[in-house]
Amino acid sequence: MKLREIAHSRTGDKGNISNISLIAFKEEDYELLKNKVTEDIVKEWFKDIVQGEVVRYELPTLNAFNFVMHGALGGGVTKSLAQDMHGKSLSSKLLDLDI
Repeated sequence: MKLREIAHSRTGDKGNISNISLIAFKEEDYELLKNKVTEDIVKEWFKDIVQGEVVRYELPTLNAFNFVMHGALGGGVTKSLAQDMHGKSLSSKLLDLDI
């Protein structure tokens, strides 16, 4: 199944760091996400753009996670030549992950 079937996502960026929140639609899917969407999986999924580490923060009371991806934005929004590599495009890519 695609991640988008059980979760939604939001993104943000600051400099060369992107963060992606992943929020389960249902409380009972939180543990599945916790086990299936790890830092290593996210790093591998974004291997073409993430040059640094990926850190996962768990927010169990919100049934959510926040993934902070260092070195993910080609130097930052003002330095990158990539067309819309930021924001919504990254959350859409994460939600396309098969779990």
